[in-house]
Amino acid sequence: MSTPVSVPPTDHRQPAGDNGFRPGLLSRLGAEAFGTLFLVLAGLGVPLFTLPQSNPLPGALAGGLAVTAAMLAFGYISGGHFNPAITLGNLVAGRIGIAAAAAYIGAQLVGAAAAALALFGVLRTVPNIPDARTAFDTVTAGFGEHSVIQTSMAGVLLVEVLGAALLVAVFLGMTARRNTHAAAAPFAVGLAFAVLLQLGQALGNAPFNPARATASAIFSSSWALGQLWLFWVAPIVGAGIAGLVFRGFADSLGRTAALDADRSDDEADAGSDPADDFDDDGEEPAVATRAAAPAAADAPDAGDEARDFFDGPRTKQS
Repeated sequence: MSTPVSVPPTDHRQPAGDNGFRPGLLSRLGAEAFGTLFLVLAGLGVPLFTLPQSNPLPGALAGGLAVTAAMLAFGYISGGHFNPAITLGNLVAGRIGIAAAAAYIGAQLVGAAAAALALFGVLRTVPNIPDARTAFDTVTAGFGEHSVIQTSMAGVLLVEVLGAALLVAVFLGMTARRNTHAAAAPFAVGLAFAVLLQLGQALGNAPFNPARATASAIFSSSWALGQLWLFWVAPIVGAGIAGLVFRGFADSLGRTAALDADRSDDEADAGSDPADDFDDDGEEPAVATRAAAPAAADAPDAGDEARDFFDGPRTKQS
C-alpha cells in the first residue's frame, strides 16, 4: 500500500480522505432514497419485461449490479444501505441511532415506491399488457399458491431469514474498519445479493428487502398486501441475528486488541532502561498522555460506521 502524498490543491475542492466530511441528514436520506429507487427500478424492471420463471438470472444480476453501482455512487454519503434489513442490522450492531435508522427506512420506502410507480406507468403504456397489476403479480413476493413453485409459508420464511442474515453479515463484515479489503465492499454485497436473488426468485420472488417487497405489493393484486407481513418479519429477524452476532464479534475483537496492547506495553516497559523513565531533573514524567493516545485512536467515531468507511481512506495528520 503506497503512502499518501500531500499535493497542493489546485482549486477550492476538498481533497478526498479524512477531511471531516459529514453530510447532513437530508443529504443522507436523499442518497438512500435515490439508491433504493435505482435498486428497485432495476430489480423489478428487468424481471417485469423478461420471463423470470424460465430464466431468473437476468433479474438477479440486475439487482446485484444495481446494488454495487448504488453503493459506489452514493455510499460515501449515507453508507449505502438501500434496504431496511441492512439498516436494522446496523442499528442492532450499534452503528446507527434509532432516529436515523427510522428516517433511513422511510427514505428507502419512498424511493422504492417511486420506482414501482414509474414501472407501473410504463406497463400501462404497453398494449400487449391489458392489466398492469396482474403483470406486477409475476414479480411480487409471495408464498403458497402465489409462489412460483408453490413453496409453503414456512419454506419462504426460512429462506428470507437466512438470506437477510447472510446479506447483512456480508455488509457488516465488509464495511468494518478492521477489514483490510473494505474497498471491495460494494462488489461483495452486490454479488451476495445477486446470488440470493437467484435463489429467492425461484422460490417465491423473495427479495430480501422489505422496501422492494412493499413497493411491488402496492401495485399488485390484493393478495400481495395480505402476505407482505412475512417479507418484513423474516428480514427483521435475520438482520437482528446478524447484527447481534457481529456485535459480539466486534466486542470480542476489541477486548483482544486491548489485551494485546496492554501486553505490548508491559513488555516494552520491562525491556526499557529505568533511567529513561525520568527526565533531566530526576522526576518521573506523567504517563497519562502516553496512554491516552492509543485509546483516542481506537475510539469509534459517532455515527454510521459504514458511512465513515465510504467517506474515504483515513490518513494521519502530521
